[in-house]
Amino acid sequence: MSEFREEEDALGLVRIPIDALHGPQTQRALDNLPFRQSPLPQDFIDAILMIKLAAARSHGALNALPQARADAIARACQSLLADPQRHRHFPLSRFQTGSATSSHMNVNEVIATLASQALGSRLHPNDDVNLGQSSNDVVPSAIHISCHLALQNQLLPALDEIRALLVRRSEELHDVIKTGRTHLMDALPIRFSQCLRSWECQLAHHQNALQQSLLPLAQLPLGGTAVGTGINAPVGFRKQVHQELSQLTNIALSPAAHPGALISALDPSLTLSGDLKGVACALVKISNDLRWMNSGPNAGIGEIQLPELQPGSSIMPGKVNPVVPEAVLMAASEVIGNDTTVTLAGQSGNFELTVMLPLVAEKLLGSIALLTDAVTLLNRQALARFSLRHDAIEAPLARNPILVTALAPHIGYSQAAKIAKTAQASGRPILEVAREMTDLESAYLEALLSPEKMVDNNDAADPETDRKPGARNSQTEKKDREDPKPKED
Repeated sequence: MSEFREEEDALGLVRIPIDALHGPQTQRALDNLPFRQSPLPQDFIDAILMIKLAAARSHGALNALPQARADAIARACQSLLADPQRHRHFPLSRFQTGSATSSHMNVNEVIATLASQALGSRLHPNDDVNLGQSSNDVVPSAIHISCHLALQNQLLPALDEIRALLVRRSEELHDVIKTGRTHLMDALPIRFSQCLRSWECQLAHHQNALQQSLLPLAQLPLGGTAVGTGINAPVGFRKQVHQELSQLTNIALSPAAHPGALISALDPSLTLSGDLKGVACALVKISNDLRWMNSGPNAGIGEIQLPELQPGSSIMPGKVNPVVPEAVLMAASEVIGNDTTVTLAGQSGNFELTVMLPLVAEKLLGSIALLTDAVTLLNRQALARFSLRHDAIEAPLARNPILVTALAPHIGYSQAAKIAKTAQASGRPILEVAREMTDLESAYLEALLSPEKMVDNNDAADPETDRKPGARNSQTEKKDREDPKPKED
């Protein structure tokens, strides 16, 4: 028995493995472009399958296709979407024709084979399955749908989880005050809760941007066919197929006002890619802060202790490294690189078509998956589990010469600087040196140099947003406290 079968397309005969469900166009892409790369994301292929399912139902409802054929195509799509091993039928990499016609026809051919087997008569991948559709409107639509679902089901819930965790931990650590740092140098004190809430606000900003990107992703060029004019699409198809797809995906999808704009350019994808890069940059910031605060434990900052997850050196016994933040840094770096790739792809449009669609699909979905994993890992294995090293927090805070900033309004910048330099040179507490170099009462100095007073002295802050839910407002707590007075002349 032969291991191959022969099928004919517009260019002639093609040898195809006997057990393959795909047809000649898929095989030509495999033969001509043998890249050793993983196939396109299954989420993207699934979106094409959903489009084909919605199209088959629409064609049946519009009498554009005999009902028996429409039903056979729909059942083939449903069986593929339910098959946990369906990826084996879609082997093409992202490096193919720039419209992703090869992958689009791969889906059409596989569906046609299964529908033909079920119906007992041959269905054509172009004339029946692909009726009234083009790769140029199907593939951008599949990118929009797959990215919308991935955001909705993966990344946005992960960001909800990490932000909730940061709020909870900031409540737990609200009373802990640490040395703030600017330019990697000691600066004014800050509450741990303020540090964590800064991270949470940063992530909230980028999550809001991602939420805003969902609306343009819900607008599809489907039905615009090859160049946006809608030629060959059955009358009523655009409205019908979007209704069917909305029910399948639970997304309120709508036809684009000008389909050609989403075929010839990739602006919603470019916006999404930039927003994903923003999340990546936030993760870099948080991961680097964690690495610095964990550094040491003896010769670094050492304010926190990250979980010890695995040995950190093949030659230095007992060494443990911050593996989770470092892994997140690498994932975030790849996402940032993906954005550059999507940017280059987005400027590849000539006239009525952009010709790097499969690359965009792979990079966007890859970034969403990477960020989902990175956010979840950082949340559960680092942020939820780090502990404080109170000795490394409290001793440097007491010696911090920058506390003298609070004295500047009372004794002048120059005199405050002299006190700071003297304290730094002698290694003595700033309070002790200030007692010697000013005529302010000791109790007044203690109040001015209190880290607690410094971290809660932001009159411009909104207490409803700058503190944890349920936490007491530090301004209110101090409202009735009597301010000490300086010596009277």
